[in-house]
Amino acid sequence: MALVTISGFPCSGKTRRAEQIRDAIDVYITDESYRGMITKVVILSGDGLGIKRNVYDDSRSEKPARGALFSAIQRQMAMDTILIVDELNYIKGFRYQMYCAAREMKLRVCTVYVVALKQQCREWNNLRQENQKYAPETLENLIFGYEEPSSMVRWDSPLFTVLWDEDTPPMAQIWEALTQGNIKPPNSGTLSVIKAPTDALHALEQTTTAIITAILAEQTGLGGEQRLSIPGSTGLSKVSVALPARKLTLSELQRLKRQFVVVHKKAITLGTTEKGVVSWDEANLTSKFITYLEEHVKSYS
Repeated sequence: MALVTISGFPCSGKTRRAEQIRDAIDVYITDESYRGMITKVVILSGDGLGIKRNVYDDSRSEKPARGALFSAIQRQMAMDTILIVDELNYIKGFRYQMYCAAREMKLRVCTVYVVALKQQCREWNNLRQENQKYAPETLENLIFGYEEPSSMVRWDSPLFTVLWDEDTPPMAQIWEALTQGNIKPPNSGTLSVIKAPTDALHALEQTTTAIITAILAEQTGLGGEQRLSIPGSTGLSKVSVALPARKLTLSELQRLKRQFVVVHKKAITLGTTEKGVVSWDEANLTSKFITYLEEHVKSYS
């Protein structure tokens, strides 16, 4: 249903804000008047996944930890769930990755930016238990490398900023964004590629060859609409084709066939993201090739 990305300096109070948001949403969805799809709110954090603070000490250990977090995010995304990701989320590229995953699932999104002063974060880090602390050098590096969310970019929008001295996040606006906000269509880069069937190449070659053979055998050279008998896997089929007022040569038809086949071979090999269902059956290939011939033989008339 929705993804809430919590972002802020380390030790800035993100977990407190995530819990406040969860508790407030729980009140909304358990209210007798609520009739929406949301049935649960989940907080996902590094602590819950067993990710230790020392993974941020160097990039070699941080990268697989971030990968584990992202995999967990994808598993938890669902149409009946509001997922709150309570982590640093300090890299804008990672926030964009989460945004794309949410778009692919057709979920609403919002970002909550938890703001605290750098000195406050240092003090709060020192107050933590040893196994919950960041090493002083790691803390400074994370603060220095933090990429602040911006309402000007789509993956951070809508953006809600919560200052350290505010009692609660703006829950009315957050709830509205999560239940009434725009659902962005999936990014084209995340769309599943529709692959052609395994016999598509054979059907392409066989169908185009059959059409060329029929034209050479049945053309009159008088021009206009002509009916051709095309042999196929289910027997002869009758199709109409508009031909010029001259005899088409074998070399000319072979050249047009090669051009047509090259274009469609690429789609077969690499797949396609054309809208709608891509059909590679004989009837569709016949129609496509005849249309191609009618458009291109004119230039040779």
